[in-house]
Amino acid sequence: MFGSDAAAAPDRITRGAHNEGRTALYSAAPRRAGTVVIECSTCKVRSRVSWLDLGRRLVSGSAWVPLRYHQHWLLCPACGGRRWCRLGWKE
Repeated sequence: MFGSDAAAAPDRITRGAHNEGRTALYSAAPRRAGTVVIECSTCKVRSRVSWLDLGRRLVSGSAWVPLRYHQHWLLCPACGGRRWCRLGWKE
């Protein structure tokens, strides 16, 4: 009736392409509209946040230095501290 067995693994319940083996290892998650990736220079975690969340982080106290790799001094979503972060606009 619904198209999949109730005892199926969670990754098999949804329809569409499934990344397994080499493709799962070397593939990236698809870009989601309305989000940006924040990469922390200290904890090295890449977090995907919404535009609204990014706006709050920038307004609550941030700095921008254009010639650095991690250009933005803002609150990291992963470790919770103010750190130098890089914004991945096209990721």
